[in-house]
Amino acid sequence: MLAPLLALACPLAERAQIDLTVLDRDMAGPRAQVLVLGTVHLRAMPPSFDPAALDGVLDRLAAFKPEIITIETENGEECDLAARHPVKYGTDYCPPVDAARVATGLEAPAAMAEANKLLKAWPAPPTPAQRRRLAALFLASYDNASAYVQWLQLPASERHPGDGLDAALVEQLVKLGKRNNESYQIAARLAARLGLARVHAVDNHTGDLIDVADSKAFVRSIEAAWATGGAFKKIEAIEEPLKRAPDLLPLYRSINAPDHLRVLAEANVVPSMRAVSKEGYPQIWVGGWEVRNLRMVANIRETFRERPGARVLSVVGASHKPWFDSWLGQLQGVDIVDVEKVLK
Repeated sequence: MLAPLLALACPLAERAQIDLTVLDRDMAGPRAQVLVLGTVHLRAMPPSFDPAALDGVLDRLAAFKPEIITIETENGEECDLAARHPVKYGTDYCPPVDAARVATGLEAPAAMAEANKLLKAWPAPPTPAQRRRLAALFLASYDNASAYVQWLQLPASERHPGDGLDAALVEQLVKLGKRNNESYQIAARLAARLGLARVHAVDNHTGDLIDVADSKAFVRSIEAAWATGGAFKKIEAIEEPLKRAPDLLPLYRSINAPDHLRVLAEANVVPSMRAVSKEGYPQIWVGGWEVRNLRMVANIRETFRERPGARVLSVVGASHKPWFDSWLGQLQGVDIVDVEKVLK
């Protein structure tokens, strides 16, 4: 009689929760090491920004020796899905691949399949012709950053049309190198430096494409919630002087510090959850934010699913880092690397 009564007395939540983080305590073989680098979006950097200011950051990331690098952009499968459902996703969900389709003669799914086939038999080292061919296939697959990884690894004398790259695609690759974007200036440059064949796009917006009756009112309600307390303005005041320095390592140390990330996470969510809204718009936004992060974390996991013990670097907007660290850290056989130690 006593046992059933004690069971009824225990809160349901206590009886239902199981600690999944300890299931891998006797794991055989090496554990994956995942480093999440929170970044500012380089497109918002001051006009004086010089990519060389990232050299100190790249040196420290290179010392971590990642075998897989992920970036905050949509992958080819998602872009192809969006292109086939323009009513839902619009016509500019991802960059166009028209020029690459003409140059290669391949639609995105066929280009992705051909690129994967090449990667499975990728030699060390590949010939310039093989690099040009793979770059063209990546461009036709919505994978511009990986195409740029291959372009950077070509000797200067081999950066010319051929093997699927026509003059238009060569011009596109040159322009990519001039973009202020962390996918190119951090992830792709680092991947090329380490001799990796590609980077992995893991962003996902299929779950935060929120369907509301009044989109303008939705945006206004979110902005009003975020303005409460002025946390984002305080964050901006800290970051702006650091963004203008000739060395951006102090900026990256600052935005990846636990105190900074805590303020950033709270600024995103706490005011939204507390905001009073008849439609519940701020709370709806948080739901979309969580779905997006969950799907991104799943995409990261997929990149090393077949590679237990891999060293993984995820380059993502700093707002995402608290969620990435928390959820990736709950996965089996995964350790989260302390980014502060890496950037020290």
